[in-house]
Amino acid sequence: MLETTLISAIALVFIIEGILPFMFPNAWKRMMTAALQGSEKELRVMGFISISIGMIILMFLAG
Repeated sequence: MLETTLISAIALVFIIEGILPFMFPNAWKRMMTAALQGSEKELRVMGFISISIGMIILMFLAG
C-alpha cells in the first residue's frame, strides 16, 4: 500500500514537471533562465514555499 502510494506520488511529480515544457516550451525556457539568474536565497525561498504548499494540501487531504 505505502509503496504504491509513493510510486504514484513520484509519477505525478514527473507528469506535473513535464506539463510546462511540453505545453509552453518558450515560457519554460524563460522561467529556467530567470531561475539561473536568481540568487541562491531566492531559489531556497521558492523551494520552501513549494514544500509548504504541498504539505498544506496533504494535510487537507489527510483530513
